[in-house]
Amino acid sequence: MNARSVSLRTIVGQIPLQATMTGQGDVSVTGIALDSRQVKPGDLFVAVRGETLDGHAFIPQAIANGAIAVAGEQAISDLPVPYVQLEHSRQAVTWLAAAFYDWPGRRLTVLGVTGTDGKTTTTSLIHRILLAAGKHAGMISTVSAVVGDDVLDTGFHVTTPDAHDLQRYLARMVEARLTHVVLETTSHGWAQHRTDACEFDIGVVTNITHEHLDQHGTYENYRGAKARLFSSLETTAAKPWGNPRLAIINRDDASYEFLEHFIRVRQLSYGLNGNADVRAESIQLSASGMSFEAVSDDFRVAIRSRLVGRYNVSNCLAAVAACVRGLGIEPADAAQGIAALEGVPGRMERIEMGQDFAAIVDFAHTPNALKVTLETARALVSPQKNAARIIAVFGSAGMRDRAKRRMMAEVSAQLADLTVLTAEDPRSESLDGILEDMARGAVARGGREGESFWRVPDRGEAIRFALRLARPGDMVIVCGKGHEQSMCFGDTEYAWDDRVAVRGALAELLGKDGPSIPYLPTGDQPEAEWLR
Repeated sequence: MNARSVSLRTIVGQIPLQATMTGQGDVSVTGIALDSRQVKPGDLFVAVRGETLDGHAFIPQAIANGAIAVAGEQAISDLPVPYVQLEHSRQAVTWLAAAFYDWPGRRLTVLGVTGTDGKTTTTSLIHRILLAAGKHAGMISTVSAVVGDDVLDTGFHVTTPDAHDLQRYLARMVEARLTHVVLETTSHGWAQHRTDACEFDIGVVTNITHEHLDQHGTYENYRGAKARLFSSLETTAAKPWGNPRLAIINRDDASYEFLEHFIRVRQLSYGLNGNADVRAESIQLSASGMSFEAVSDDFRVAIRSRLVGRYNVSNCLAAVAACVRGLGIEPADAAQGIAALEGVPGRMERIEMGQDFAAIVDFAHTPNALKVTLETARALVSPQKNAARIIAVFGSAGMRDRAKRRMMAEVSAQLADLTVLTAEDPRSESLDGILEDMARGAVARGGREGESFWRVPDRGEAIRFALRLARPGDMVIVCGKGHEQSMCFGDTEYAWDDRVAVRGALAELLGKDGPSIPYLPTGDQPEAEWLR
């Protein structure tokens, strides 16, 4: 990407928020940083208050590292560089970054996807449809940022990148002469204003279920954060080619009634409900994929996909509604794009090493996602063998919504035959405490510890244990991490990939060459302590 140099006064003068610039003269900014350790000479350092640290404390370090200017919320008058005082640093970052990169969202058609589950798959489907229709399209999702032929890693535990990184990705797309981008967004990203300056033209919601209540307090607050995608459509800047300003909402989801009344722009619904504007008929599901007809008032098109599960019918419908009804793409191109998507990393991803049972890695990390994943797993194994069992392996993150620990264990106790409870980013919480919360949920739904469920804190050993339980025809499904590349213990991110771990455990079981199971600190404990 070409080097940039923009006047600080120009940047500050363009943002739609109150900002007061003090200090001697003007300077040329060549980058934006939020972490003082990452400051490069010429950067504007923005001091942001976090949950545990306050960026204002690191202003001297940022200046020592070469920050040419500083922005923050405190009244500061004795800095050796220009200072911009803001009312809310975190909210201002996205506008400062957009101004620095010359408002890239205003030069792209921007589609946003939000929801509790299904965001990454729906984002990927829309991207494939855009490409099939001949659009020069980019994508930013949990898995990666795609700019033309370049695929960029977006981080370990990141769905919506930080505001300045997000605007940098968009600017890179403009420089690459892309015309469209589909962006996966989270409630956390909206609550932290990371996406405020993206200039969305179409918004899509997959569903809104129980998740992130630790961050939002209540379901209503969580739902409201998601809904900001749709309110943003009202304020998107006018673009020379026009603004669809269209909201796509799920007719089957509990959020439908709230969103239908909340949204002030044009809206369309999708779903399996016969009253949806874009709906599915003649649905056929199998272990190798699905087929159905996507139907609306002005089109009917046959859809075939290698994705599995009824919930992916809904994700396909959302993508069709956004592209066909929102952008005027031909239905046949939409069908071609959906058919071209072989799968999404870490979403019902099969791991094959020649074993006589199925091994799958999935990202399901919410109660609803686990429910639909296990229901899909049941549908996949039942036709093959009546005695086939579902063996679920999953955990629940520390320092996050405590209620979902019990809920997820309850779901698995009801829908899986055998359950192995294990670590999933315990962070600074007691892993034993997390597993105790989950065990109580399993017991509440009839689970019997040592017979139908086990606690195996080390995730590598939990996967080994589950695979050893498997009989021919069974399905072992490892949930919660999917594509992610790390797991957090304390403040440390340890390299971890469920897919590598499953391959390694299968190789051990089958006596074949394969990767080593990645190290986690729980692996230092004797196995006997885990298998109670």
